[in-house]
Amino acid sequence: MRRTLVPLIENPPASPALGGVVHTLHGQTMGTSWSVKLVAEATRRLPPLRQAIQTRLDTVVAQMSTWESTSNLSIYNQSAAGSWHALPDDFFTVLEYALQVAHASDGAYDPSAGALVNAWGFGPNQRYNEAGFIAPTEQTLEAARAQCGWQRIQIDAANKRVQQPGSIYIDLSAIAKGYGVDLVARELLRLGIDSFLVEVGGELRGAGVKPDGQPWWVALEHPLPDALASAASNTAIGVETIAALYDWSVATSGDYRRYFENDTTRYSHTIDPRSGEPIQHGLASVTVLHADCMAADAWSTALNVMGAEQGLAYANQHDLAALFINRSTDGFEEHLSASLLALLQ
Repeated sequence: MRRTLVPLIENPPASPALGGVVHTLHGQTMGTSWSVKLVAEATRRLPPLRQAIQTRLDTVVAQMSTWESTSNLSIYNQSAAGSWHALPDDFFTVLEYALQVAHASDGAYDPSAGALVNAWGFGPNQRYNEAGFIAPTEQTLEAARAQCGWQRIQIDAANKRVQQPGSIYIDLSAIAKGYGVDLVARELLRLGIDSFLVEVGGELRGAGVKPDGQPWWVALEHPLPDALASAASNTAIGVETIAALYDWSVATSGDYRRYFENDTTRYSHTIDPRSGEPIQHGLASVTVLHADCMAADAWSTALNVMGAEQGLAYANQHDLAALFINRSTDGFEEHLSASLLALLQ
């Protein structure tokens, strides 16, 4: 079975120009891969387009990577207490929105949780020995918790500056990929490409239509793709959900993407900043559809941290289009927010 999601749009995209074909470009960024499908004339030179895309994504890495010691973010994280830092436009845009989501979610998403991410081994410093993953001690976690707190971060919007209050370690991994998708989309539009599908590490944004007049259809991510052919669930797990990305983005936060295992314990890479622990509430994934991929990326993380019950209530209250997939004793249970249900056709 298949369910389809189509965003409510006032002005549907125009039919593609005659002679357009779909070109595909690929590359590497942010420790993952990127791909772009775009509609252009068959004779369009692709190397300049690929370079333009890579340059925009390299900008995100140069400004916001915790893995690059020379990035603007790493310099900020290592700076002295009380120091102010002028930020590049892209970095400031992402940080400002990250703090807005932190406030709106009451800290379920917290860009200052980098010390906790590192403590659990999901940052640049891995936690392995010959025996495998090493869980942090309570003393280590207490020290990491003391470094967190989005409320401590002061920004000067007029001058695009941010203060280092002391020992704050910002990590933008849960929002930077989505912003990279948005950057690439804007660059393609600037270059005269108005029909495309951009993907960075599983986060997507589409615009326009393909040469056959069809939208960019994408299947929403599922923690167990093989289960889509099965009916072993008390909800219709065999239902595949596809979405038409008319100027629409989709991002997923799932505990199956990155995790460590220690004996019988599974540690998700999604950390609840409020407890300092990996999430353990049984929510396998949250997928959010939004006009901006940066927003979809951040909110999928925030809702995932909240859990199925609190997250669904929050999504309904704030008109977020979200799909929740929860583990149960019978398999998986799906829950759709009201805004997502409104997109069903």
